[in-house]
Amino acid sequence: MAHHLRALAVVSFLVAIVGALGACEKKVDAVKRGEYLVRFGGCNDCHTPKILKPGAPPALDTARLLSGHPENLGYPTFMSQDPKEVNAPVFTTPMLTAWAGPWGVSFAANLTPDKETGLGEWSEETFISAIRTGKHQGQPNGRDILPPMPLQDYKDATDEDLKAVWAYLRSIPAVKNQVPTPIPASAQPPQQ
Repeated sequence: MAHHLRALAVVSFLVAIVGALGACEKKVDAVKRGEYLVRFGGCNDCHTPKILKPGAPPALDTARLLSGHPENLGYPTFMSQDPKEVNAPVFTTPMLTAWAGPWGVSFAANLTPDKETGLGEWSEETFISAIRTGKHQGQPNGRDILPPMPLQDYKDATDEDLKAVWAYLRSIPAVKNQVPTPIPASAQPPQQ
């Protein structure tokens, strides 16, 4: 009888291990899928600072992957209330992490899992709600997520894809970087 109990315990243990490995494999698959979606969706274009060298195209600063607009970097201003006067509808920084236009100035958010300055305190549900509603932290009375964030392209993504993006964002290194809050058009300094 003791032999059967030991055998049953060993089988139960092996079943638990196989189950855990299956769950781990699904998590790895979700992270890989999320990484693909982040790359394909162009998230690095705005959310990752660039290394700028004269005569060379901007390169992603992988040490600050998806950490948003650098906290110590200036930002563009919208030069005129009439874009036709300046022949451009929007302005951006060379790193493409801050944008100015008729809405004011918007900054690419820190998407890393840093608890103080990134998405570390967010939940998967909060993240998905923010993408679906276009509101910061998915709060109905939260501030709008501003251009150039292409929410119209992402809001209809499947729950599975958004969960994969979330899994990937949770897997990258946390980067402490306090991105400024958006500046409304009415608060921009007057142009000289």
